[in-house]
Amino acid sequence: MSRVLWTVWVLGAVTNLSKEEASDQAASLSCDPTGVCDGRSRSLNSMPSGLTAAVRSLDLSNNEITYLGNGDLRGCVNLEALNLGSNGINTIEEDSFFSLRRLEHLDLSYNLLSNLSSSWFRPLSSLKFLNLLGNLYKSLGETPLFSQLMNLRILKVGNIYSFTELQEKDFAGLTFLEELEIDASNLQRYEPKTLKSIQNISHLALRMKQPVFLLEIFADLSSSLKHLELRDTHLNTFRFSKASISETNTLITKWTFRKVKITDGSFSEVVKLLNYVSGVLEVEFEDCTLDGLGDFNIADMDKIKNIGGIETLTVRRLYIPYFYSFYDMSSIYSLTEDVKRVTVESSKVFLVPCSLSQHLKSLEYLDLSDNLMVEEYLGNSACEHAWPLLQTLTLRQNRLKSLEKTGETLLTLKNLMNLDISKNNFVSMPETCQWPEKLKYLNLSNTRINSVTRCIPWTLEILDISNNVLESFSLVLPQLKELYISRNKLKTLPDASFLPMLRVMRISRNTISTFSKAQLDSFHTLKALEAGGNNFLCSCEFLSFTQGQQALAQILTDWPENYLCDSPFYVRGQRVRDTRLPVSECHRAALVSAVCSVLFLLIVLTGVLCHRFHGLWYLKMMWAWLQAKRKPRKAPAGDVCYDAFVSYSERDSYWVENLMVQELEHFNPPFKLCLHKRDFVPGKWIIDNIIDSIEKSHKTIFVLSENFVKSEWCKYELDFSHFRLFDENNDAAILILLEPIEKKAIPQQERFCKLRKIMNTKTYLEWPTDETQQEGFWLNLRTAIRS
Repeated sequence: MSRVLWTVWVLGAVTNLSKEEASDQAASLSCDPTGVCDGRSRSLNSMPSGLTAAVRSLDLSNNEITYLGNGDLRGCVNLEALNLGSNGINTIEEDSFFSLRRLEHLDLSYNLLSNLSSSWFRPLSSLKFLNLLGNLYKSLGETPLFSQLMNLRILKVGNIYSFTELQEKDFAGLTFLEELEIDASNLQRYEPKTLKSIQNISHLALRMKQPVFLLEIFADLSSSLKHLELRDTHLNTFRFSKASISETNTLITKWTFRKVKITDGSFSEVVKLLNYVSGVLEVEFEDCTLDGLGDFNIADMDKIKNIGGIETLTVRRLYIPYFYSFYDMSSIYSLTEDVKRVTVESSKVFLVPCSLSQHLKSLEYLDLSDNLMVEEYLGNSACEHAWPLLQTLTLRQNRLKSLEKTGETLLTLKNLMNLDISKNNFVSMPETCQWPEKLKYLNLSNTRINSVTRCIPWTLEILDISNNVLESFSLVLPQLKELYISRNKLKTLPDASFLPMLRVMRISRNTISTFSKAQLDSFHTLKALEAGGNNFLCSCEFLSFTQGQQALAQILTDWPENYLCDSPFYVRGQRVRDTRLPVSECHRAALVSAVCSVLFLLIVLTGVLCHRFHGLWYLKMMWAWLQAKRKPRKAPAGDVCYDAFVSYSERDSYWVENLMVQELEHFNPPFKLCLHKRDFVPGKWIIDNIIDSIEKSHKTIFVLSENFVKSEWCKYELDFSHFRLFDENNDAAILILLEPIEKKAIPQQERFCKLRKIMNTKTYLEWPTDETQQEGFWLNLRTAIRS
């Protein structure tokens, strides 16, 4: 019983583990809403489960999948692209692709498939791309694999080691291919007419180490192929034989040699082949090695008048191990007379012999980029009668240093219209230069020039001086139609009056901060302007112009993506089209006017309120109070020099000066009174005089009358006395009522509250009109002063 339980537990654990593994594998796929699923490099060892009809593209390359079963892709009925490359797949069941009727792209490259089955591909009626490179199969099977793939356009088969034979039935059923790549590096058997069954091939890339079957393959393809590319082939044993080729009129127009090794002898054989067949217009050598000394078979070369009508010759990165021992190539000069376009890039060319240049009588285009040309040897190459029809010359990235010498050297090229001398190290530009008179296009980009002069020919229609260190451009070029001046240090657009015919200008990635509508309008013929990537100052004027012109996008080709604000700092990085500045930035004058208006209204309102509510008086009173507060609360006894300070209205001065002064100061003993007319210090602020006089007096006498109520200075004296009366808790104030004053006659404003308060709390002396009572008045006054 325990054994049964143990078995059940083990089975349950295995089932759960399988479910968890399937769940983990499904989770390892990342799919977007359109059904494109990416499972590359996830260390998957089996096909993910749970794939549904929602999957349209599935990439499982670079994993460890070894097996593809019938049900793994059954639910993927809408799958259009499947990449299973670079796994370890060694088995695919017969009906694995049965439900993939919409599949257009299938990649099974670089797996471990040793046998291919036609049943895999039978349901794939929509397939356009099939890659079977890098597997272990020796042949393409016993039955035709691709006969049902009527829509197939790109096919890649073969491998570098085990693929050894091509059979006549291999490509049966295929009528048209845009691209066919065959890795037949170790090809040992080729059945005649194997490739002849394909009626039309645009491009065949054939990788084979030895050229044993090259002529047979060429013969089968001569009437169906347009572009033949030969890769990784050692042509040292290649020998041309007329017997192998029955058709001399071929459809092949281009032949590419990529990573091919050629000897002096095999070069002559290739020339014989190209001479024998007609139709080849373009020959290309890329990353090839010429393992020889240029010792071509002169006897054979003399029999060849041209190379089958070849018009275009391209050589890139040609390696010649014994370059400095190379022979004179005069034996092949005659082969070049009909060539119209020649490109020799990155091949350490430092000289084109004058005699070879003179033989290139039909040459219209010459590209010698990334070589070792200098002015001295260029002069030998562009000798008299050299390249008589040459229109375009490219000398990009050579060793040229002098614009003046370069221009003089090329004066022999009477038909030269386009010159590219970019990526040379010119640095400076002379004031004047000589150039071929028909020159229309000049490329001086990446030459480190820091200024432009009249050295640049005025006949130009296209000028490229981008990626230099120019700070200004002020040349008059009346015929210029296109100007490329990006990646410099220009701060403004060029003057339009210097370029009246300009149609296209690219001035991106400079240090331009702004441009205006007037500047753009001044270019009357301008159709396209690329000015993005500059340090734009997003001012109100610039934003108003750029955001207000709906038609700006028709001229600015890179608008709005490349137009970003550089300043002000708070909008840096924002697109110019989307930037909004504060109102205070763009309407400063209006804002200042509004603020000034508001301030003026506030000042007027404040003045009105101050006048209405006596605000000025309160301010004066506050200042006086502060001044009083700074004084000591009680003056020292030695500082008291008056018996009384008399506060009175100027209109009551007669009573004070002729009656009071006479009665008090001429009494025995006399009283010393402080009167403002007599005792105030001249030149001293009146407030300070009032404060000092009150503090230096034993008493303060207020002569109250209606005139007193109306006097501002009397009010100050009353207030300061009030401070002293209440702050020091003394009885310093003496009130004399010179004439009856009703309390209701005293104004109700707050500034008269002290007078009302004193009259309510203090006993006052009333001046009698009866002369018999006046003596008693003076007696009481003297008594009050002495108290």
